Amino acid sequence: MKILVQGVNHRSASVDIRERLAFNGEKLEEGLFGLRKLPDIREVALLSTCNRVELYACVSNLPAAADSIKNFLAEFHGIKRTEFERSLYNLSDAEAVRHIFRVSSSLDSMVLGEPQILGQIKDCFDFALNKKTTGVLLNKLMKKAISTAKRVRTETRIAENAVSISFAAVELAKKIFTNLAGKSFMLLGAGEMAELAARHLLNNGISGVTVVNRTYDRGCELACEFNGRPVRFEDFLTELVHADIIICSTGAPSYVLNRDQMQKVMKERKQKPVFIIDISVPRNIDPEINKIDNVYLYDVDNLQDVVDTNVQGRRAEAEKAEAIISEEVDKFLRWMSALDSVPTIVALRQKAEEIRQEEIGKFLGRFPDMDESTVKAVDYLASAIINKLLHPPTVALKDDSEDRDELIATIKKLYGINGEED
Repeated sequence: MKILVQGVNHRSASVDIRERLAFNGEKLEEGLFGLRKLPDIREVALLSTCNRVELYACVSNLPAAADSIKNFLAEFHGIKRTEFERSLYNLSDAEAVRHIFRVSSSLDSMVLGEPQILGQIKDCFDFALNKKTTGVLLNKLMKKAISTAKRVRTETRIAENAVSISFAAVELAKKIFTNLAGKSFMLLGAGEMAELAARHLLNNGISGVTVVNRTYDRGCELACEFNGRPVRFEDFLTELVHADIIICSTGAPSYVLNRDQMQKVMKERKQKPVFIIDISVPRNIDPEINKIDNVYLYDVDNLQDVVDTNVQGRRAEAEKAEAIISEEVDKFLRWMSALDSVPTIVALRQKAEEIRQEEIGKFLGRFPDMDESTVKAVDYLASAIINKLLHPPTVALKDDSEDRDELIATIKKLYGINGEED
C-alpha cells in the first residue's frame, strides 16, 4: 500500500483554479465517495479550504491512482484536465507524509504558524472517519499529523506574536491595558483592515463599542454587526472622551484629530490611558498627539514593523518545527514499514499453531487415558516452546532493517509459507 497526496494550494494555483476545484457543501461528501470508488484507491480523506484543495489517499498503484484522480477532478468539476494539471502536485510515501505533517503544523500556510489549519485538518479527518472512507493506514497518518502539530505548538513559539496588521493592533492593546475586558472601543471610519481589527478586539473582551462613520447608515449597519452604538461623525469628539481604544480609518485627505483636540479630551478623561491605531493612508491622526502623556498612537508603519519582527521570529521557530517533523516522519515510516512484515508474522504463527495442534493430537492419541491436568500441562509446555522459538524471528521481522524484505522471503521459504498478502 502506498500513500499519495494530490492537490493545489495558494502557491501552486491561482484563486480561480482553487475555487473551481473546491469541494464545498454537499460536494464534499459526493466527492469523497466518488474518489473512494476509484479502482486503485483503498482509503481517502479530502481537505478543501480557501487556500488549498488536497486529497490524502492510500493506493495500491501510484501512477494509476494519480491518473484516475486527475480524470475524476476534471469530470466532477466540469473543468478540462489541461486547465489545472500543471498546478497539481503529486507526492508519495515519505514526501507525502512530510507534506501532511507540515500542513497540519501550519508550516505550509500562507501565514506561517496560523492556527486555523489544524482545526481544518481535524474536520477533514473526522468527516472521512464518519463516512468510513479511511482505514488503518490513513487513520494512523491523520492522527499522527494532528499530534505532530500539537507537539510543534507546544515545543516551539511558532504560533506566538501577531503576523498581521489587525492582530498586531490587538497585541499592542494588550500590552498597554493588560486586560481588554471591559474597555470601551471606538471605530472611526469603516476601512476593511480597521473592521478586521475591531472584530479581533471584540473577540478579546472589548465592550461598549461606538461606530463613527461619515455615512451614518453604514455606521448603523456596522454598529448592528458589532452590537454597538452608531454616532454621527460630527459628534465623535464628544464621544472620544469615553473611548479607551480608537481605530481610525476614515479615508479623509487630512487629519480628523489634532493635538489640541486630544489634549482637551485627555483633560476630560482625567489622563486615563488611550490607545489609538491610525490605519489610514494618508494618516488621519496628527502624529503630534503621541507626545501627550498617556496617549499611545500607532500608525500602519509602526504596526508593520511589529509584524515584520514577529514574522522573523516565527521563521526562526520554523526551523525547530522542521526538526520535530523530521523526527515524527521517521517514526511513522518505521511504523508503516513494520506493517509489511505483519502478514508473515501472522502466517508464521498460524503455521506453528497448526504444527502444535497436530503433534498434541498425535500425543494424546498414544495416551488416551491421560488425566485432564496432565493434558493441560502438556498443552502449556508445547505453547511455551512454540513462543520461545517464534520470538527471535518475530523480533527480527519487526526490526527496521534494510534486509527486511530478504528476511521475509527467507522465513517464508524455510517454513513453507506461500503467497503474498496485498
